[in-house]
Amino acid sequence: MNTLSYKTISANKETVHKEWVLIDAEDQILGRLASKTAKLLRGKMKTDFTAHVDCGDNVIVINAEKIKLTGKKLTDKEYLSHSGYPGGQKTRTPKELLAKKPTAVVEKAVKGMLPKNRLGSELFRNLHVYAGSEHPHQAQQPKAITLKSIR
Repeated sequence: MNTLSYKTISANKETVHKEWVLIDAEDQILGRLASKTAKLLRGKMKTDFTAHVDCGDNVIVINAEKIKLTGKKLTDKEYLSHSGYPGGQKTRTPKELLAKKPTAVVEKAVKGMLPKNRLGSELFRNLHVYAGSEHPHQAQQPKAITLKSIR
């Protein structure tokens, strides 16, 4: 048996093939959309996945204001933030966030599913979320995919 032919593939920044992917968030459930998007950003479905390298694709999410939440999460779920000053804790519901900044709900959900380190910050920069159906990335020729096609 030739043991030299079995080599583990370890990707690096130069050998990674990154694509542009378009996801339509209209009538999609937030958690399912976020988990599939995080998987695309991380590159976990690629054969040359390497845990410490940015192997994922650039993901564009459109129609973020038309996202759905199941149950009573629209009014009962709370996002916490703190200004750093005493008494500076604020809570907001997804309903308030969708009214003020529709892209924030999707961004927070995806960011929570990425690694909490420098690689996670780098991966998050590959996510582009837009409230409407228009986006400025037509020159990259993104490939439109459905969530059901992602395993």
